[in-house]
Amino acid sequence: MPDPILLFHLSDLHFGLEDRAALAWVERCIASDRPQAVAITGDLTMRARRREFAAAANWITAIDRPVTVEVGNHDMPYFNLWERFTDPYRRFRGMEVMVEREIELPGVALVPLKTTARAQWRFPWSNGWITGEALAETLAAIDALPTGMRVLVTAHHPLIERRHDGKLLTRGGTAAMAALAERGVLAVLSGHIHDAFDMVAKTDGGPLRMIGAGTLSRRIRSTPPGFNELTITGREISVRVRNLADVPTAEMQIDEVPENALPPREPGEPVAPVAMVPDEDPPVH
Repeated sequence: MPDPILLFHLSDLHFGLEDRAALAWVERCIASDRPQAVAITGDLTMRARRREFAAAANWITAIDRPVTVEVGNHDMPYFNLWERFTDPYRRFRGMEVMVEREIELPGVALVPLKTTARAQWRFPWSNGWITGEALAETLAAIDALPTGMRVLVTAHHPLIERRHDGKLLTRGGTAAMAALAERGVLAVLSGHIHDAFDMVAKTDGGPLRMIGAGTLSRRIRSTPPGFNELTITGREISVRVRNLADVPTAEMQIDEVPENALPPREPGEPVAPVAMVPDEDPPVH
């Protein structure tokens, strides 16, 4: 049996509202533990501003390990709709090679799955959408791998399409989960909701494991900032949710995927509107 593979799974850094102490701690963990790769499953920024992307790029490109980065809904231009529709990845300068990058390790491959959209025929646009084209690209990448390669799929949004109450979450998620399960994918790694989870979905293609990482920002939901340490031995994945508060893994993981990453409100508490301030950059035409 090959040696175990150590991966770090980070998500939702939200530069602009990042937790600097948590990021400095992760830097030390990477330097000391030397994972074979680092997967960052989206939301690098808070409002997709250029200064936030610059800070994110500086931090991510300093990681001395192979890195793959997913695009999160917060990474799509907020205030410049022209750029959002014509060149939504423009601001990833400096880390373009890491975006939706496939990584092959000894016996294990990380394959991206795009779940963000420039726009949707529904609101909020922040919810996930797996288009037929995006799924086809991911499946083609998996099918092109050598026989016997173990696969982890990286995405920003959890793939669950509907909650138990019928609320639509990630459009196209049901078909995507079934197709990935049919191909024997070890797990889907995602973020978006700011709490960690580890659960198995029943699909028409068989069971599919879904592993979510929390946040490394100050925009926490119900658990402190943290990241997932994954150890892959054969087809087994051991998950440890590391955090500065030393909360046990089982207590860091939630049992059900919520709709979004907003902190829970107390009963009767009014919903505060998001402050929409102009982008610091002029529109690009």
